[in-house]
Amino acid sequence: MTVRNLPLFDGFIETPFERRFQSLLRQAWHHRSWHVIVAEPGSGKTMGIGDLRDQAARQAGIVGGRRYPVLAVTAPKNDPREAALGNLLLLALGVGARGRWSERKYLLYDLLGQYGVECLMCDDAHDLSMPHLIFLKELTDHLFLAYPAHPLGLCLVTAGRGASIPLKDVFDQPETMWMQFRRRLDCLHPYCRVVSHTEGEVRDILLALEQVYRPSFPELNLQQWTGSLYKWLTHPLLDPQKSGRVLMDPLMKLVTTALKWSYAERQADVTSNHLKAAAELLTLRRDTIQLIDAENNRFKEDKPEKQESGEEQERPKPKGGKAKEPKKQPASDEPENPSPK
Repeated sequence: MTVRNLPLFDGFIETPFERRFQSLLRQAWHHRSWHVIVAEPGSGKTMGIGDLRDQAARQAGIVGGRRYPVLAVTAPKNDPREAALGNLLLLALGVGARGRWSERKYLLYDLLGQYGVECLMCDDAHDLSMPHLIFLKELTDHLFLAYPAHPLGLCLVTAGRGASIPLKDVFDQPETMWMQFRRRLDCLHPYCRVVSHTEGEVRDILLALEQVYRPSFPELNLQQWTGSLYKWLTHPLLDPQKSGRVLMDPLMKLVTTALKWSYAERQADVTSNHLKAAAELLTLRRDTIQLIDAENNRFKEDKPEKQESGEEQERPKPKGGKAKEPKKQPASDEPENPSPK
């Protein structure tokens, strides 16, 4: 019997977190302002950036050539050179990274203006090096002084927990370079922390998931488990800061895992046992090491028994046609050596 695989939804869900997050991104885009935006890992920052980028491209259309009002990249990892960030910007514009960086650098300045870039968004900005940040300032200053002026908005999206704000210690340094960078940050919202979901917002997300998976589960009712899901997803292992907020990543993992198990059993609705087991995978059993081995593990257990039976079969037989009969043991009432008559 074949196992049924649930068709998973991999699209964008406009959650309350995404509405809060994208409102800041749109502010930077429309007002050409600069912001440092912080949210917890797994909250949905990358999905929100990608969705807004696609929206901006659709609004711009293709009349008059390609346009990229919102240009989004991820900060280079383990490469502090400014060329690493510049090459990613060129690739996002659809231009290959060939030739000398000293030549392509000034080509990038022209392309940003030609393609109508209005806002730069850098995901994982906590990985940006000093040369990367200096290059961003040089790039934006060059476009602002060009004729006609071409100001750019800038969103540095970082991952962080607790009260710490990544990059703030860099911009607080007394050097003139960082004073100028800090002065360009928005005066009302320079550093922003976007929080995740409350219990009521979790209920709204479950309602949206019900509509998504209704074709596979005709009687799906996820909202009835809102209280239990909120309790499981605010476990100290998933919410070490005790914020009482639920992240989108563990919420989706818990729900989709339980749905896959229920779908494989041809259930019309998700079962409570599957939800509880999926929650344990994320909390109590998240550090469990699974041993992956051959499916027929009985072979190793039965092997010694088969060897023993083989040894009995392979015992040497006595020479000759017949085996010698064992010597008859005398009875207990008979003498061992009876005297002859």
